[in-house]
Amino acid sequence: MIPFSDGLSARSFPFVNVAIIVANFAVWIFYELPHLNQSIAHASFYPCTVNGSCHGPESWTVSWLTAMFLHGSWGHILGNMVFLAVFGKNVEDALGHARYLVFYLAGGLVATFAQTAMTLLFSSADAARVPNLGASGAIAAVLGAYFVLYPTSQVRGLVAIFPVRLPAMVFLGFWFLYQLLEANFGLFSSTANGGGVAFFAHVGGFIFGFAVAKVLIGAGRVEPNPGQPALGTA
Repeated sequence: MIPFSDGLSARSFPFVNVAIIVANFAVWIFYELPHLNQSIAHASFYPCTVNGSCHGPESWTVSWLTAMFLHGSWGHILGNMVFLAVFGKNVEDALGHARYLVFYLAGGLVATFAQTAMTLLFSSADAARVPNLGASGAIAAVLGAYFVLYPTSQVRGLVAIFPVRLPAMVFLGFWFLYQLLEANFGLFSSTANGGGVAFFAHVGGFIFGFAVAKVLIGAGRVEPNPGQPALGTA
């Protein structure tokens, strides 16, 4: 699934979302590309560092953050940034700039530890030593919030090779169900250069974003664009 547009303009320029996208590309071009494997090995997150069964190049208290700005290939970063560009701007619009930055980073942390918990509890010691990297966990949190905030917006994109125009709750609902299905049938694949996908990070991030948006709406702390009723509101 590839989104192209959601048809919604933000009420203010999404400074934070643009800065996050720029930061990801800067890390990819200037830090990773010159020595890709070495960079991934050094700055990725290793689940085994959490329970002390291994020692990574960096402490997990640092690497959970650095890993959020790493990618394993051009396809990896381009796919992630397209989703963030389409859906992030209006989530930032609803949350506000500072709150969106905190939300994005918190979503990445929760997603990382969702994947880590499943790996350490149910997978092998070898799987716990595979480097985890990518912005997709944090982006999944953005998608979860968008699902609540803008369920009726019309998303234009591709499903396989077929162009579609679907309500966001349908487009993102299918995306989430796919992640959930893959998480259960492809258990414990860890994101790595040339490796698998951390589907539990996607699931955990999405649930976090969904829950945070619901709580903030219930507390009257966020306001989507006029004319775009949030999920569960009149």
